[in-house]
Amino acid sequence: MDKSLSSLDWTLVRAFLAVADTGSLSGAARRLGGSQPTLGRQIRQLETALGQALFHRRPKGLALTENGRALLPGAQKMQAAMHEIELTAAGRETGLSGPVRITASETVSFSILPPILAKLRLDAPGISIDLVPSDSTENLLFREADIALRMYRPRQLELVARHLGDIRLGIYASRAYLDRAGRPATARELFDHPIIGYDRNEEIIRELQSRGFPATRDWFAFRCDSHTVNWELVRAGCGIGFGQAGVARSDPGIEEIPIDVNLPVLPVWLATHQALRHSPRIAMVWDALAEGMAPHLM
Repeated sequence: MDKSLSSLDWTLVRAFLAVADTGSLSGAARRLGGSQPTLGRQIRQLETALGQALFHRRPKGLALTENGRALLPGAQKMQAAMHEIELTAAGRETGLSGPVRITASETVSFSILPPILAKLRLDAPGISIDLVPSDSTENLLFREADIALRMYRPRQLELVARHLGDIRLGIYASRAYLDRAGRPATARELFDHPIIGYDRNEEIIRELQSRGFPATRDWFAFRCDSHTVNWELVRAGCGIGFGQAGVARSDPGIEEIPIDVNLPVLPVWLATHQALRHSPRIAMVWDALAEGMAPHLM
């Protein structure tokens, strides 16, 4: 075997995978926290070591060559092995200092977590927090996050998950808006008002349709796929929207519209990789999140 292959640098393989996944040097640089010239140099170095072109250079980015596609499964296995090593090492750490990366939905990150994390800081000042507000699914297996607060049950066997409880959803508007426009008394009267909903996300439409309403995207007078922005539209008096009961209770300018349309609840799950669960700092953050979320749950 060529010596250059037997001593292949993991950083080069990581760069290859990032470029293959994002389709560009700039996207890979953002993902890895590096620079575009560095990623370009690493790709050229890997191609030289292998003696093969791995990417087609195109005006809109990079696409895998046939050789690149052939190497992808092996590189992904190498990535999985490296992440397993990192997880095992992290799980054996015994100190109460260092970073913990948390991912949660935009709404939970914005409205619920700040005071929980402030208390955690007082209790464990050596722990630093990376907070990832995201409604997408970060991969705990690849340590895109250490702990996740999710509105669904994680299914991967390698994860430890705990159901903390459920968040009640309700129908809300600003008190000023209702004083001006009137308070709907029935489900049908709701739609005499401007409704705040999603743009491309069809969750609300599907939920309304499942409850007998012939809902379409055109029903919404305001459309945005950001939960936090939608809630600000409700607070500003743009119309009637949907939100979490605990968040609404903390806002004196918001009033719940007591119409029963059988809204679903949001299950709240706490999850981490099983290799990390008993690391002291992961355990402390886990317990702080579980305790802090309790008042917001049914």
